Amino acid sequence: MSIKQEFFTLMSGRVKMRRGHYNPTSDAVWLAAFAPRGATTVLDVGIGSGGVGLCYLANNPAAQITGLDIQTDMLTDAQTNAKLNNANLELINADITTWRTGRTFDLVLTNPPYFRGTPARHNAHHNADLTAWVRKCVARTRPNGYFCIITDAPTVTTVLSAMTAARLGDINIFPLFGAKNTAERVILRGRVGSHAGATLHHGLSMNYEPILRDGLTIDECLSKLSQK
Repeated sequence: MSIKQEFFTLMSGRVKMRRGHYNPTSDAVWLAAFAPRGATTVLDVGIGSGGVGLCYLANNPAAQITGLDIQTDMLTDAQTNAKLNNANLELINADITTWRTGRTFDLVLTNPPYFRGTPARHNAHHNADLTAWVRKCVARTRPNGYFCIITDAPTVTTVLSAMTAARLGDINIFPLFGAKNTAERVILRGRVGSHAGATLHHGLSMNYEPILRDGLTIDECLSKLSQK
């Protein structure tokens, strides 16, 4: 019987993680890679074990990350992983849909519970009201700030509709492809107060190594591809 290693890494070792209640997948790397660089205050909604926030910090070391999660065991894992990466995370035990606060952030990131059906043991990625989730996330985004979300293809219309209703502009839509010819994941980014139209990108393979291996941002990769 094989024994899983206690630790693993993301972005070619730039982010270290300890195996816990929920281990981030490539979704965390992709979401962080699509988020605009240079944000000072960042809210990671549903932070889990910290994968998204720590991946964003790897490219934006000056960012101040606040993580929100309803599960205390997830927050314990996030704190462990923060220490492992010599990072300081502000961690809050709360539900985004009921969190009472007046705080807003330059950037709000979320890898929400988008799957439908019987929850997994760790209860992640299942059965959230995505419309309410998006609306509450956007409410925590400051004027001219960015909201960025990753979801699966069947829920894109729900997410996009909620983003539009929340009056986000400059919406960028980036599909991710696996073995099939249809997208398996989609990342969306919008800006509060912008009146710019939407952009639908060509997309990339979910296994695209410059993102997953080298830790480049999507904007950096698109710039390199356009120069070829």
